[in-house]
Amino acid sequence: MELVAMKQEAAQVLETCIAELCQAGSLPEGGVVVLGCSTSEVAGGRIGKASVPELGGIIAEAMLTACRKHGLHAAFQCCEHLNRAIVLEQDVLRELRLMQVRAVPQPKAGGSVPAAAWQLMEKPALAMQIQADAAIDVGDTLVGMHIRPVAVPLRGEYKKLGEANLVMAYSRLPYIGGERAKYE
Repeated sequence: MELVAMKQEAAQVLETCIAELCQAGSLPEGGVVVLGCSTSEVAGGRIGKASVPELGGIIAEAMLTACRKHGLHAAFQCCEHLNRAIVLEQDVLRELRLMQVRAVPQPKAGGSVPAAAWQLMEKPALAMQIQADAAIDVGDTLVGMHIRPVAVPLRGEYKKLGEANLVMAYSRLPYIGGERAKYE
């Protein structure tokens, strides 16, 4: 896999995904989108077995750029070695009143994308969990635990990033009441 080509692909795919999530999910200014990503899967390997740190930097940068363009905050799900903790900017963690935990993601203990995001962010922090407005899952990382209920799957233009499966979801408000309830 050529890194220059992957840089272009990641930028195009993630920009399109963020735009589709914004439109379909009516994401608010300042909303949060979580990315779970296996660089092993993107490169055609098996999740957790062939981490590619160079891809981590490319993908993290593309996600941060796409989110900034749309007025959103990017968050990055770590792997199970850090209990799927979330990398995000310190000010976002504080604004959302999230529980901070202490660790610094590494390519083989947290994942290549979160480790790269940690290096690219101004003041990175690690949260135990989050209830984000939307999520992108690249490589079957099971990012759904970090989406606010009710999660709505979104089928977009792209089904893959590199060799990895790509799925998305946004959240909607839960409906409560019953047959007498009225909704906007």
